[in-house]
Amino acid sequence: MLAGYRVRFVSVMQLIQELQLAEMEYRLPRFLKSWNKYELVILDELGYVPLGEGGKLLFQFISGRYEQGSLIITSNLEFSRWVDVFGDPALTTALLERLTHHSHILLFDGDSYRFRQTLGGRGKEAPHEHVKNED
Repeated sequence: MLAGYRVRFVSVMQLIQELQLAEMEYRLPRFLKSWNKYELVILDELGYVPLGEGGKLLFQFISGRYEQGSLIITSNLEFSRWVDVFGDPALTTALLERLTHHSHILLFDGDSYRFRQTLGGRGKEAPHEHVKNED
């Protein structure tokens, strides 16, 4: 807890694994409700791996937080490519409507911090036409 706020940071894949386990153990509603104690949830690394059936559970999670608590999602993908991750255009559209309503969208265009650090550690300057990071 920092400054009186309860915050949870979790990778998208870790959350999906937790959601799938809760669903298999028939405790999904209780698991989803347990996240209400956090004022802010930070979901990291959306878009690196297609979510398959886990996308539906993630949609359920995000829908449950909609207008209930703050959510930050990091991704290297623009919204138009999220359908590739979720695999369902209707679900992706519904999800993006919830995420973008009452939100602030921050786009970062430039050299990847990690890539720049890696090259910097080798005494080289980062090239200008390499990986773009939008998270």
